[in-house]
Amino acid sequence: MLLDTASLYFRAYFGVPDSVRAPDGTPVNAVRGLLDFIGRLVQDHRPDELVACMDADWRPHWRVELIPSYKAHRVAVETETGPDEEEIPDTLSPQVPIIEDVLDAVGIARVGVAGYEADDVIGTLATHAKGPVDIVTGDRDLYQLVSDARQARVLYPLKGVGTLAITDEAVLREKYGVDGLGYVDLAILRGDPSDGLPGVPGIGEKTAAKLLDAYGDLAGIMAAVDDPRSKLTPSQRKRLDESRAYVAVAPKVVRVATDVPLPDFDPALPVEPRDPAALDELAAQWGLGGALQRLLSTLRT
Repeated sequence: MLLDTASLYFRAYFGVPDSVRAPDGTPVNAVRGLLDFIGRLVQDHRPDELVACMDADWRPHWRVELIPSYKAHRVAVETETGPDEEEIPDTLSPQVPIIEDVLDAVGIARVGVAGYEADDVIGTLATHAKGPVDIVTGDRDLYQLVSDARQARVLYPLKGVGTLAITDEAVLREKYGVDGLGYVDLAILRGDPSDGLPGVPGIGEKTAAKLLDAYGDLAGIMAAVDDPRSKLTPSQRKRLDESRAYVAVAPKVVRVATDVPLPDFDPALPVEPRDPAALDELAAQWGLGGALQRLLSTLRT
């Protein structure tokens, strides 16, 4: 099981009241919510291994060089030497280091790699896994990793993590008319305002799906632009032609990396905390209470 950790702690933050606080008054709603999420996922799905995948760089420079608008609207502070700072709620950002410390003390594998997003870590782990993979994320971009052949599914939270939309190739084809590989082309054509991806003007999700059905893939669609016999409408032909520069670079931006140089780590779920003393300190300092105990109890069973 691969967790898109930021996606889950954002959901926890907005799903758990900020009245949930540590003894010193610091909000810990994202911390406790995420611990409950992980406990529920382990209880319901019983994975053999679990990795909390992290955004070491939420807006990699190599993606921004290709499409400068990539996540640009979410930049809070630009930095010269490291990743730009992402605009996130004031009371969430202080909770992220606590989340990291707690996961480490529990012994849940936490993996982030400089220069890459969590999506890229997930992509690398999912494509090289030797067994079935469940990816837990609220980000549709990771639908591209769905593969019946590799037994890779996306579990998309609908309400907390107790209600998950299990997405395999049949679901993708029914909903979008594409498989996992085709989802990248669909996303390129459609665009994604939340990621600053412009898409091809005038081509939404349904039109993109129809074009992919007719011409196979993005390359086939662009070949149809140059074929006067193709059945593209004049406006589609014009807009696709005018979007060639974007279409040429977008695949590298939208596709998750599958060759991230991962550090050594142990993905096995712990039965007992890796560092009980540190965990006791964290539990007392941040008032983690029942959420932590529920997770530890689930891990022991």
